[in-house]
Amino acid sequence: MFEIFVGIIALAAFLSYLNAKFLKLPETIGVMILSILVSLLFAASYFINQTYFDQVTDFARSIDFKTILFDFLLGILLFAGAIHVNLKGLLKEKLTVFIYATFGVVISTFIIGTAFYYVASLIGLDINYLYSLVFGALISPTDPVAVLALLKKAGAPKHMEIKIVGESLFNDGVGIVVFLSVLSIATMAHEFDFSHITSEFGKEAGGGFLMGIVLGHLGKKCIVSVNKQSVIAVHISLAIVLGGYVLSNMLHISGAIAMVVAGLIIGNSLHAKVISADLKTHMNIFWKVLDEIFNAVLFVLIGIVMITLDFNVYHLILGIVSIVLVLLARFISIKLSNLFLKKSHRVNKNEALILTWAGLRGGISIALALSLPEGEVKDIIVYATYVVVVFSIIAQGLSIEKLVSKLLK
Repeated sequence: MFEIFVGIIALAAFLSYLNAKFLKLPETIGVMILSILVSLLFAASYFINQTYFDQVTDFARSIDFKTILFDFLLGILLFAGAIHVNLKGLLKEKLTVFIYATFGVVISTFIIGTAFYYVASLIGLDINYLYSLVFGALISPTDPVAVLALLKKAGAPKHMEIKIVGESLFNDGVGIVVFLSVLSIATMAHEFDFSHITSEFGKEAGGGFLMGIVLGHLGKKCIVSVNKQSVIAVHISLAIVLGGYVLSNMLHISGAIAMVVAGLIIGNSLHAKVISADLKTHMNIFWKVLDEIFNAVLFVLIGIVMITLDFNVYHLILGIVSIVLVLLARFISIKLSNLFLKKSHRVNKNEALILTWAGLRGGISIALALSLPEGEVKDIIVYATYVVVVFSIIAQGLSIEKLVSKLLK
């Protein structure tokens, strides 16, 4: 496993270099496009040397995408994203972010899942309704890793940037909890009990939030106490992330939500007058570098997944239709969420369109899809998820800047 991870980091570095030197696209998009091209080159080897192709495919399937993302990358990426978010700005939009990240995810799950079920049945694919809801749950969360840099480049207004990024940071944790709840019903791990699902959801989300507060304030106190020792302060922040994420998993609470909350608190503490400029610089550079490196690794992994997919025209059709379903569900969930907000916090039609198009899907959705039990249903869901994510990152990512410019003149 270690050798595989080292190889992926090396490939990510090489593709990042090629993108910076030649493509000059936003790094997330450039690296993903190049990794898909690499996957296509490997796929083409089928017509030259089938034995070599089989070896490459077996290697790609041996990569434990779920373990790499959930046990290592996710905590770092969420903390790195949260530490740079303006907490005061986020608190001003707290109700909006909360509604989008909870009600928005749940309503989107049911809209996508229901439509996915009927479209799949229409083209002759056998998938039951509960597994369709599982697809809705894993594809509903938007990806803060993919969208943050793109929004800054697009020059989106600060209040809108805070809404999108804040929602993306929190709905990952909520989405994972919803996914696990629906999957437990679909796999009949236990008899359906709504109160059990509700209590598990509360424990995961609420426990993660409380853990984040504890870790954030602990990290804040430790960092302030070693204000003149920048390297030690950075080391403490890394320990908070890695140790806190593992501890959250051991307690069966949401490590994703814990890392977001801890990142917001520690990031906000860096603006205190007692914090030295040297510590701020070290902390910001360290987490920016980690963010960029593991961001590239994540999108290389997404590209590599393509090698493991067996071509099926019906799966492809369902995937393409799912792009439309996901975008429509996103728009509807935003408009319905407006009903719970004060008029001053509601978004107009143009802003709703931007929020819809900026709702990129990423590696978390693919990792959740790959974690499903083996079988034809998993193949259908993985294929649809991959098509949606690739379209989301490339098509939506490359056009969000123009859309923002056009709709918010």
